[in-house]
Amino acid sequence: MIRIETIWLATTPMDMRAGTDTALARVVGVFGAAHPHTAYLFANKRANRLKVLVHDGIGIWLAARRLHQGKFVWPLGSAAQQLSLNRAQLDALVLGLPWQRLGDAGIITMV
Repeated sequence: MIRIETIWLATTPMDMRAGTDTALARVVGVFGAAHPHTAYLFANKRANRLKVLVHDGIGIWLAARRLHQGKFVWPLGSAAQQLSLNRAQLDALVLGLPWQRLGDAGIITMV
């Protein structure tokens, strides 16, 4: 299992044809550096595809997920280029659920 301590989401869309090197360059451009045990999430313009780049302390992992119906709840057009997520929010996001409604410890903060 890959240990993930910090989760960051990039709000600007990324071309899903990007490979590991391009995604890593995007992480460095948006977040300043790729830190160990950190996951960086990117989506395409339609928000129906998701890529996750994880630095595990030794190397880089790149995973992709595509929804056949619907889209991921993504903060497109946000003023911030990056957002921090907790594990519950990541789990909800990957399932296509409204992750912004979950706060710390699963507390609902928005209706």
